[in-house]
Amino acid sequence: MTALHSYIDHTLLKATATKEDIISLCEEAKRFKFHTVCVNSGYVSLAYKQLQNSPVKVCSVVGFPLGAMSTASKVTEAKDALSNGADEIDMVIQVGLLKSKDFDGVWKDIEAVKQVMPNKVLKVILETCYLEELEIIKACELAVQCGADFVKTSTGFGPGGARIEDVNVMKRVVASSGTKIKASGGIRDAKTALKFINLGVERIGTSSGIEIVTGTRSTSDY
Repeated sequence: MTALHSYIDHTLLKATATKEDIISLCEEAKRFKFHTVCVNSGYVSLAYKQLQNSPVKVCSVVGFPLGAMSTASKVTEAKDALSNGADEIDMVIQVGLLKSKDFDGVWKDIEAVKQVMPNKVLKVILETCYLEELEIIKACELAVQCGADFVKTSTGFGPGGARIEDVNVMKRVVASSGTKIKASGGIRDAKTALKFINLGVERIGTSSGIEIVTGTRSTSDY
């Protein structure tokens, strides 16, 4: 199996994150060979500078954490993050539109972001803690149809994070499509991370990456 560190998006999305915190995040990512650092879009340029000449990629969240802003604002934020060096974008879906059964609106929201980054990795955050099983299924179908590279469980800012049962539902929908799964929210130790990886998850979003790869304990989250 691929080494555990290569699954991890080393994440710091707190409102209080300072420049020094982001620099430390990048240094940790280089040291432990994590897949990406995941930051808010305002810190993409700083992370990019810190990670130059390193294999660690830069991931930016978009429409975070609620997903309730306009599609135009998400597209603008994605373009800005990409222009500042982001390799990957994790966008939050319009949860309210999904729950309103405005599937066309959800489709157009995802599609508009993917269209400005056809050759970059787009992860679509479903925020599964708010969704019923049928809504998870529909959200995954829409993401796949829009060309999303990943569907992702959670922001880490909702009332619940990644759950095995939700990932199993997601897996059934995306299994034959080539779209991958990212589990995030509440994954703080190697045992939990490996449970998701053994299910077929190909990326783990966590602020506890060091604890996961070193076997130490963590009480932190995003």
